[in-house]
Amino acid sequence: MLAKRIIPCLDVDKGRVVKGVKYIEHVDAGDPVEQAKEYDRQGADELVFLDITASYEDRDIVLNMVSRAAESIFIPLTVGGGIRTIDDIRQVLKAGADKISIMTAAVDNPDLVNEAAERFGSQCIVVAVDAQRVPREGRNDSDLGYAPDEEIEWKVWTHGGHKPTEVDALAWAVEAAQRGAGELLVTSMDADGTRAGYDIELLRRISEQVNVPVIASGGAGNIDHMYEALTAGQADAVLAASIFHFRQYTVGQIKEELAARGITVRL
Repeated sequence: MLAKRIIPCLDVDKGRVVKGVKYIEHVDAGDPVEQAKEYDRQGADELVFLDITASYEDRDIVLNMVSRAAESIFIPLTVGGGIRTIDDIRQVLKAGADKISIMTAAVDNPDLVNEAAERFGSQCIVVAVDAQRVPREGRNDSDLGYAPDEEIEWKVWTHGGHKPTEVDALAWAVEAAQRGAGELLVTSMDADGTRAGYDIELLRRISEQVNVPVIASGGAGNIDHMYEALTAGQADAVLAASIFHFRQYTVGQIKEELAARGITVRL
């Protein structure tokens, strides 16, 4: 069995790591390069670096920061935010990234996924899916704003969670994998930053329909949440930010506890 991965995420804005709740109310969480070094030291399997305002502000990603982070660590680095073209992908990979994450550009131009996979290989193309549950009239909502039944729908948001679309998140995840995405980074906008748990239903439905790894994102608050995402949610990796940035847990603590529960991880 392949080892499950533990992946800290650095959401970067104006040169600093930030963390918010449901994509708003961001607070400072440190220097990105220093944070990257610390997670490498803790034994993270990979690191995700997202320039969260690049697409919304219609600007390029900050390549020198990518280079500084890449030079400081010895684990795979995925970089996203403001990546729109094949040339953008090439520049980010040249700056030291091992993988790139695309979201807005992939939704706007799905053929970009095909071309990127053909040019650089599926192994380094991650398609990010930011999904929000669609409320239905008469629904008896839970704390996360939904009820776990078969009538739920999710819609994709783009531009760093600022722009809603009518794109069905499950259908888009399947299409992205078919087009050549090597992984899917699935974030629940309803759960992001709440520390109330991942959207297990969303993860499960996508994982059952695609044949590429699914990274769970949005809502990690404790080890139980990660265990649930990796088992009931069928995710291949769990991504988290708040619980690592504010030292609630170390990566090593997470791995040791998951291993004790029978999850295969790299210790």
